[in-house]
Amino acid sequence: MTSLDDVRADARALLADFPVVDGHNDLPWALREKAGYDIDRLDIASDQTGNLHTDIARLRAGGVGAQFWSVYVRTDLTGDAAVSATLEQIDCVDQLLTRYPTDLRRALTAADMEAARAEGRIASLMGAEGGHSINNSLATLRALHALGVRYMTLTHNDNIAWADSATDDPGVGGLSAFGHEVVREMNRSGMLVDLSHVAATTMRAALDTSVAPVIFSHSSSLAVCDHPRNIPDDVLERLPANGGVAMVTFVPKFVLQAAVDWTAAADENRRAHGFHHLDTTPEAMKVHAAFEESTPRPVATTATVADHLDHMREVAGVDHIGIGGDYDGTAFTPDGLDDVSGYPNLIAELLTRGWSKADLAKLTWQNAVRVLGAAEDVARDEQSRRGPSNATLQQLDG
Repeated sequence: MTSLDDVRADARALLADFPVVDGHNDLPWALREKAGYDIDRLDIASDQTGNLHTDIARLRAGGVGAQFWSVYVRTDLTGDAAVSATLEQIDCVDQLLTRYPTDLRRALTAADMEAARAEGRIASLMGAEGGHSINNSLATLRALHALGVRYMTLTHNDNIAWADSATDDPGVGGLSAFGHEVVREMNRSGMLVDLSHVAATTMRAALDTSVAPVIFSHSSSLAVCDHPRNIPDDVLERLPANGGVAMVTFVPKFVLQAAVDWTAAADENRRAHGFHHLDTTPEAMKVHAAFEESTPRPVATTATVADHLDHMREVAGVDHIGIGGDYDGTAFTPDGLDDVSGYPNLIAELLTRGWSKADLAKLTWQNAVRVLGAAEDVARDEQSRRGPSNATLQQLDG
């Protein structure tokens, strides 16, 4: 009988050959909020347990071979302020790459990712989280690509002028005419279209338009857990034709139905006491703490996440799934996936469920690398046929 230790050893061995490409880590925003980008104060070459989900030793222990660092900015930053904050986030990633060259390697292409793996370094890519980051400007979109951003999530938690979010009321019905032009220009530039956070109508509209594979950088299955941040089966079913990848996330309130229901009740309790459900003032947190004491928070586990991957593999196929933990972008994590060192526990869980090593290699490394390479191929073809678009929101949407 194979012991759990043996299974974990097998998981670590697999990750040594095919490390994790993680689709979404919010370390840059955490460094902004907690240290004002002072990486002497939060030096990830040192153990940052208790401060961050991420440091270099734990990335190594987790078998991470490539990381999309999110250059997220809040949606209350709009216009030029959102663009400036995004540039500051990009600069943070640049500072990390300069400071830790032995461990982190800038990656702009699929070939760069493979080169980093061969060197034993962690390929470092960037993803912008929310179309507000480009301030309705296709030129700004291209500038972010030139600075190394390789995906853009079309929305964050709120609608923007040209795309609907999963967690806002319907606005333009998915994508506006300008929104479709953004997708086309992302295809032409070689920037992956990320459909995490967007409404299902936006997902379908983007799939209708994109000629390159799309990604979901950190989303799970709606059929397994009914939260609007998750992906409906009909969208998962379209990924084989598109070539894209859905990267499962670990956020408990997105993956565990009991946690979804608990969060809704906790939010309603805060509102009942006269506070906005996102209020974090001491008075609001006192109300929340009393609720949590009387009604303990449900706990997700590694098996919870594996349930999503089992379903996503069944619906989309093993060539179209990946991993996007959302570390340092969530206050709570599942047991066994407490920080970036936890990926071997997920791989061990999948091994016990009968996943083959070939399938796991696709999940961890091969699918994400393939998708970026395919987006590069599409961009070369598109650029051979047409130049950059200078269309504006006003021209297309009135």
